[in-house]
Amino acid sequence: MTGTDQRETVVLVHGLYVHGLWMRLLEYWLEQAGYQTVNFSYPTMTRSPAENAEELHALLATLDVPVVHFLAHSMGGLVVRYLFQRYPRQRPGRVVTLGTPHQGSYAAQIMQGSGLGCLVGRGLEGGLLGDAPAWTTPHQLGSIAGTLNLGVGLLFPGMPAPADGMIAVVETQLPGMSDHICLPVSHMQMLVDPATVTQACAFFATGRFHHPPQHR
Repeated sequence: MTGTDQRETVVLVHGLYVHGLWMRLLEYWLEQAGYQTVNFSYPTMTRSPAENAEELHALLATLDVPVVHFLAHSMGGLVVRYLFQRYPRQRPGRVVTLGTPHQGSYAAQIMQGSGLGCLVGRGLEGGLLGDAPAWTTPHQLGSIAGTLNLGVGLLFPGMPAPADGMIAVVETQLPGMSDHICLPVSHMQMLVDPATVTQACAFFATGRFHHPPQHR
C-alpha cells in the first residue's frame, strides 16, 4: 500500500488456524476510530512464526505511513515479536497483543507431548513452546488477557487458571511489556468484543490501558 494518507496505521495479525477475515470486525472498529488499517493474512501451520515475520516485514516495506501500530491475536503476537527481533528499527507505534501466549502455551505443550503436534504444524517452531524472542525494543507492548474459560482448552486439564479457554492469563505476561489487563472474554471472543478494541485504542494513544479505579 502506498499513498499520501498520513493517519496512524494499525496492522492486524491473526492467530493460529484462522485467516485475516477473522480480524475484519476489529479492523472496521479501528477504522471507525480514525485509524488506517492493514490486515496481514498468513499461513499459520505451514510456515513458522519467524518465516511469517519475514512476510510481514515485506508488507511493511510497502507502507508509506509515519506511524505503525500492531494489533495481534494469539500466535500473531509471536510473529510480531520475531519481526521486532529481526528488524528492530521500526517506525514509531505501539503493539497490543490479544491472548498471546508470550510464556508459551500449556495446550500446545500437551499436544506436542501426546503426539498431536501435527495439529499445530510448523506453528510450534519458536514460540508456542515458550521460546519466542525476548522483547527488548523500546516500542511499548500492551498485553490483553481473557478470563472467560470457554474453548477447546477445556480438553486439556491442568491448565493454569484463570484462562480464556485456550490461553492462561499467566501465559500472556511478558518481561518488558508496558501494561497488562484482563477482560471477561474468551480467546476467540476478543475478535468481536468492543471493549477489547477500546482498550487497544487507549494503548495506541497513551501507552496504557484504561484500568478500573482501585477501591480502598
